[in-house]
Amino acid sequence: MAELDVLDVVEICAGAGGQALGLERAGFEHALAVELDGTACATLRANRPGWKVAEGDVADQALWRPRDYRDVALLAGGVPCPPFTVAGRQLGATDERDLFAWAVELCGIIRPRALLLENVRGLSTSRFSAYRQHVLDRLRDLGYVPGWRLLHASDFGVPQLRPRFVLVAVRSEDAPWFRWPSPFPRPPATVGETLGDLMAARGWAGAAAWARRADRIAPTIVGGSKKHGGADLGPTRAKRAWAELGVDGIGVADYAPGPSGPPALRPRLTCEMVTRLQGWQDDWGWRFSGRKTARYRQIGNAFPPPVAEAVGSAIRRALEHAGAPETASDSGDGAHVHDPVFRVLRSRPDFLTARQIAQLSAALGGGPAGAGGAAGAGGPGEAGGAAGAGGLSQATVLARLRHLGQDFELEVADSGSRDGPAYRLGSFKAFLGQPEHARHERFAARRTTIS
Repeated sequence: MAELDVLDVVEICAGAGGQALGLERAGFEHALAVELDGTACATLRANRPGWKVAEGDVADQALWRPRDYRDVALLAGGVPCPPFTVAGRQLGATDERDLFAWAVELCGIIRPRALLLENVRGLSTSRFSAYRQHVLDRLRDLGYVPGWRLLHASDFGVPQLRPRFVLVAVRSEDAPWFRWPSPFPRPPATVGETLGDLMAARGWAGAAAWARRADRIAPTIVGGSKKHGGADLGPTRAKRAWAELGVDGIGVADYAPGPSGPPALRPRLTCEMVTRLQGWQDDWGWRFSGRKTARYRQIGNAFPPPVAEAVGSAIRRALEHAGAPETASDSGDGAHVHDPVFRVLRSRPDFLTARQIAQLSAALGGGPAGAGGAAGAGGPGEAGGAAGAGGLSQATVLARLRHLGQDFELEVADSGSRDGPAYRLGSFKAFLGQPEHARHERFAARRTTIS
């Protein structure tokens, strides 16, 4: 297939443009960017006046019509992370901010050639194994070859840890050409190397010594939320890591230290410094709107542009059929990896006790399913660890049932035996676009604190 001149993208939950800029650099042109936060929308409009930016709840049918963008090359988004974070209590499908499963459903309306969604590492944990499996199965039903990969920003030149769990799905006819991007050959610069000139810009005598001390990459930047107030560099453990680099993580400064700053000062970062740590380059000229806290939140919550560019370039090559296609023998058998309890309950319409689920799991070869990065046949690959042959203990089954019941309706009945209650799998609780879903009322009540 020849190189495509124009690859259009619809981006939902676009934020202040980290993913957008990376995709633009990979050769995509924005047909639409949708974002809730007004200040982030102002940033997008200021930097790219020609883009169409829709401001408001992305799930509001009055804001935009997904069917108007049918057959775009790419549907992309950084849907809200709190449903999958410990700080957000890992509410998953019952969190009014959860739009991950709904974004997958958009593929049935828009029919993009590819889907790109990124989120926090928490989505890769066993807590969400059934949620992930629902996503994979739904995309396969829609004719896509999906896969997950945990990508570290530091592998792509960003001077920061920042692991992100990335979902890519491509149509089956394009899947043999998709390959996950390879890490850059050289390690990223240290914090000191990245920020030394900015720390010295106002004449601070301690800047050079500080830069030598800041001899590692940064911990993950935490943008925070409207709910939890002002800008700082994260929870207590993160602040300790920043302190080891000579940075005061309790807040964000307006300016770099001046000439009166003592040489032993532990400075705070400025928004300009955090922008560099997120992978933006000065010569890109990207500017953030709003006051300091709003700017910091936009920067800190962004998908680093170099990572977005690397993944976007991999998707572009797949859509252009660049290089040699892979076959099943090249990249593994692509076997589906299921949450074992979810797998058993989904296969049976009757009620089952924990003992019965454990026995059936053993018969099916079920074992712990985590989130790995093995490649699937001819496409993005699967998430999941190898399933063991020994099945699960009843205690493990009960623990997984507690997780499963947070994202799926789980019917419970008296088994009439000493084995305890019996369980049957019900419907997925997530918002999938239903007009009467409870998400709408909860979202409206908390809209001012959602970011």
